[in-house]
Amino acid sequence: MKRLEMKIRLERVYYMPKELQFGILYVSEEFDAAAHLCACGCGAKIRTPLGPAFWRFTDTKNGPSLYPSVGNWQLNCQSHYWITDGEIIWAEQWRPEEIAAGLLAQDSRRKAFYDRLSKPQKGQLKKLWYWVKQLFRN
Repeated sequence: MKRLEMKIRLERVYYMPKELQFGILYVSEEFDAAAHLCACGCGAKIRTPLGPAFWRFTDTKNGPSLYPSVGNWQLNCQSHYWITDGEIIWAEQWRPEEIAAGLLAQDSRRKAFYDRLSKPQKGQLKKLWYWVKQLFRN
């Protein structure tokens, strides 16, 4: 795997361009999505959904960051890196069992997130019930 030393800069877009340029993290906040070309130089388009159950994007004075790391397990290069303050920080290459465990943990976190969204919060239901009761009081 190539480990290129590079900076990555931010370009805010509404729609993702058809052709991506190397060294640019494209972010569409309207569609909660980010995209860039793989940091190893293989030319693969990497798409990362943004949001509480996916990746978190921040923009600092030094450059963009994505959290958690980008693991391109489905690609031949299997690059694994962080985008932090506009820099590519290379991570160790994972073994197949680490990849499987990481994907399982990721799915588990997403499922837990969506399960929490679908369950009404008891405290909020009590507040709503109290508010409704107050409407009908003298």
